Amino acid sequence: MTAPLGVGLVGAGGFARFLTRAVADLPDIRVVAVADSDPSRAADLAATTDSRAVPRWQDLLTDPEVAVVAIMTPPSSHAAIAIAALEGGRHVWCEKPLATSAAAAADVCAAAERSGRVLVVDHVLRYNPLLRALGRLQGSLLGPLQRFAFENDASDEDLDSGHWFWEEDTSGGILVEHGVHFFDAAHLLAGSLPEAVQAMSVSRPDGTVDLVSATTRHPGGLLAGFSHGFSHAHRCERQLMRLDHGTAEVRVEGWIPVRAVLDGWTDDAGADLVAELPQRAAELFAVDGYRLDGRAAVTVEVQRGAGATTAVGRGSTHVVPHHVRAELTLGGAAAKEQVYAESVRAAVVDLVRGVTTGTAPQSGAREGWAAVVVADAARRAAADGTTIELDPWPSATDRLVRTA
Repeated sequence: MTAPLGVGLVGAGGFARFLTRAVADLPDIRVVAVADSDPSRAADLAATTDSRAVPRWQDLLTDPEVAVVAIMTPPSSHAAIAIAALEGGRHVWCEKPLATSAAAAADVCAAAERSGRVLVVDHVLRYNPLLRALGRLQGSLLGPLQRFAFENDASDEDLDSGHWFWEEDTSGGILVEHGVHFFDAAHLLAGSLPEAVQAMSVSRPDGTVDLVSATTRHPGGLLAGFSHGFSHAHRCERQLMRLDHGTAEVRVEGWIPVRAVLDGWTDDAGADLVAELPQRAAELFAVDGYRLDGRAAVTVEVQRGAGATTAVGRGSTHVVPHHVRAELTLGGAAAKEQVYAESVRAAVVDLVRGVTTGTAPQSGAREGWAAVVVADAARRAAADGTTIELDPWPSATDRLVRTA
């Protein structure tokens, strides 16, 4: 199939509108059809995107103009639609989570393997310039990750008691519906998947689970903690990701990361690297398909000889006489919507690149499946109070998928 790739949208809600605005200028794709359970909603979005409304999502699978099926329905339907689309010869772009259970996610992963089609899961943090920059600094300025912590005090102001978000059979529950972003972020930044998961949850008087926490243990001694509460007004939302690299700490603001502050101690090479970061900002932040604006910047402070030459931590001696601080920003809280849109745009560009060049996507079926496996284990751990063991994971070349 040649560009522009025809896209069939499944779901015409708020996120579908957000997606179409984010990718409206991409020359390699065009929306050709829209399906939604509400015909009027499908017709409205079709008119906005100069496309056609169709009665059922299954109609997209026989439409010769549709090369890509974009799934933006409630999570419980993601797996079935994705499998049908892949088996129908279509590429798939899927809003997270890939599925609401580990078994269903494994089925999607296997279908993607069999079909040879490209599947991208909308794990937007993989396309965020701040997290991409932190990944590039690992192994030089940043040592191995020792502790990952994410705290999310999120809003429930628009989530009335009848919203599908609260129905675990539909959403997968908080650890699946929202938690997959951050289980995946820990996977990305740690470079490993966890060996074990523990979790707890708290309910309102009516039984609605609105606060969950989980801890995962990764190889090499990394512990990762996750806390998600949906009980705040919009104006009172707070999110913080903390990354402990031993001799350096990074604090990342926003569930859509918009600002990061690195504070740490380093050697001569590290101090020189930090001093050069402002001039390397564009290279550091680079994400294919993401358009940086003038708000993206790096500012630094370097205090050479601020302490003794050596320091001991975790049983190792470090040569770290220089104190450094770096602020990496995409524009702060005011830039959140744009950062979100550009990250979604980059995820779509990733799919197009996979279709046209055969390059494996940054957030493909395996990444989507792995995040659901961890999230599903956390949900089960919270329900029965046990520790769920996840080891061993398949190797990178193992085509078998695990449904534990």
